[in-house]
Amino acid sequence: MSAVPLPIQSADQQRASLQQGRAFPIVIVGHVDHGKSTLVGRLLHDTDSLPTGKLEQLKAVSEKRGLEFEWSFLLDALQVERDQGITVDTTQIWFTTQQRRYVIIDAPGHKEFLKNMVTGAAQADAAILVVDAAQGLAEQTRRHAYLLHLLGIRQVAVAVNKIDLIGNDAARFRAVAESVRNYLVGIGIEPQAIVPLSAREGDNIASRSVNTSWYQGPTLIGALDAFTPRALPVEQPLRLPVQDLYRYGDKRIVVGRIESGRLKAGDRIRFAPLGREATVATLENWSGPDRPLPALTEARAGDSVAFTLDEDVFVERGALGSSPEHRPIDANRFTVRLFWLDKQPLRKGDRLTMKVGTAEREAQVESIVESLDVETLDAATAQQIERNGVARVVLRVRPPMAIDLYETLPRTGRGVLIRGPQIVAGLVIESAATRVSTDITAVDSSVTVQERIEMNGHRGGVIWMTGLSGAGKSTIAMATQRLLFSRGRHVAVLDGDNLRHGLNRDLGFTDTDRLENLRRLAEVAKLMAVNGSLVLVSAISPLQKYRDMAREIVGEDFREIYVSADIALCEARDPKGLYRKARTGEIKNFTGISAPYEAPQNADLVLDTAKPLEFAVTTLTEYIESIFGELPWHPDI
Repeated sequence: MSAVPLPIQSADQQRASLQQGRAFPIVIVGHVDHGKSTLVGRLLHDTDSLPTGKLEQLKAVSEKRGLEFEWSFLLDALQVERDQGITVDTTQIWFTTQQRRYVIIDAPGHKEFLKNMVTGAAQADAAILVVDAAQGLAEQTRRHAYLLHLLGIRQVAVAVNKIDLIGNDAARFRAVAESVRNYLVGIGIEPQAIVPLSAREGDNIASRSVNTSWYQGPTLIGALDAFTPRALPVEQPLRLPVQDLYRYGDKRIVVGRIESGRLKAGDRIRFAPLGREATVATLENWSGPDRPLPALTEARAGDSVAFTLDEDVFVERGALGSSPEHRPIDANRFTVRLFWLDKQPLRKGDRLTMKVGTAEREAQVESIVESLDVETLDAATAQQIERNGVARVVLRVRPPMAIDLYETLPRTGRGVLIRGPQIVAGLVIESAATRVSTDITAVDSSVTVQERIEMNGHRGGVIWMTGLSGAGKSTIAMATQRLLFSRGRHVAVLDGDNLRHGLNRDLGFTDTDRLENLRRLAEVAKLMAVNGSLVLVSAISPLQKYRDMAREIVGEDFREIYVSADIALCEARDPKGLYRKARTGEIKNFTGISAPYEAPQNADLVLDTAKPLEFAVTTLTEYIESIFGELPWHPDI
């Protein structure tokens, strides 16, 4: 890749900047008919946050049309402006109290817009839950409340609206307040205030109402001003999901957003799940050739960063950076709480994509532990989860991914499930099965490397042969193995296709599975090389990042050999009939046809298979001899 790293702008970054004092993000949720829009309009008016003349304009329009003015018209007018592109912001409404500035994150209340509600609420630090004084808690209100809990929003004020329509009845208010409080406490939310109010009349919004003299609590504005901004988790362990990598000149730049902790030059950073470590060389700060910026000394939670490393360890999008001392959990089996959004029910055995941060994995539903009734909060066994259902589910992902438990580090302990192009569930991770036991200790071999060299006459190594299908990798590898074996050498061939019949039979051909396939291949090759074998690996390994990973796993005794043959020659050979199937669509993601192949730019050796086989075998054998030790030359092939 070659691209210029640009400052990363995102909703999350905007939210982070808001937390630094510009505005306090809140979400207003509740049943669609309980007065949410009226409350927003009233908040704008009672805090003098409306544009000059806007109220008079709307009243005049209402009178002209013979309509009684309603405060919800203000929200409707703003919506019209947003739809016409008049206002800059498309999802946020601003108002200011004497204490601070607020931004209301748009969160549609209708049942069909729950996804939008989740998206909006995820950016908020606190919430107002609107409840109709006459109707009390509605099913949709319970769902919204549960989603607030699922998203980690714990600061909630309850607006018991339309108190005027029940005659400002104190007894009715107390009954509603008690039922709301009991429900919220049941799901883990302690409401900070439950306010009786009338959004239409302005009772208890910004000032106390004489109509509810029996109420001694704060006004709604007072309750909001009592909220505390959610602190950015700068003092927590470093978590940095890698968003991408860029090559800029001779620099290899890693970019991502710090979810927690801090990062500065000189810090040691570990990338999970592969566990590669390096030292941060520089924090980059660049806005263009004509606008150089001073070097950064430190980046903190909420910052999007670009940085270089002191060595080229294998890193890719989806890796999770941490300090070596405070690592995330490396696991492939999770128990999660989720909110199901798809029309198609969730069933045991379903295959989906799990996304946490920038990491995505294929996930399978191992079991549905229980479903939860959002009305009663009763748990029950279930065979499937219907739309808008809440459940506890066990997921198994492949390959393992780095995560945290939600209770420990919420930002890297929650994610979504994806089916096709659609997000179908939000989830938080309750527990995880650790993939690597900390009780395992490597056992030293009873035979040293030097002893093997003296016995074999050569040291072990990995000769990694890459090229298109049909390029001749396996043919050259087998012929070379025969020659070396006849000389009494410890030599073996690891063929990518052969491993897929056994060790890697559980893997497909997605990018994730291909990466895991080659990781296992490299690990096996390394073990064999450490034990003195010359290992000829025959694997397409189509992308340079895959081969870089293999080189890093094996270490200094890794050599990359490019078996060169163009696509036309390989397709003409087509020894397995795969190109024909790929052309007719029988095989998807076929390298060279429907999936990319990146030829090595700096291979240790290039073998041109347009030439006779003997030439390639001779060239490769001479190369192995020169690298891994004195191997007596034999002219017969």
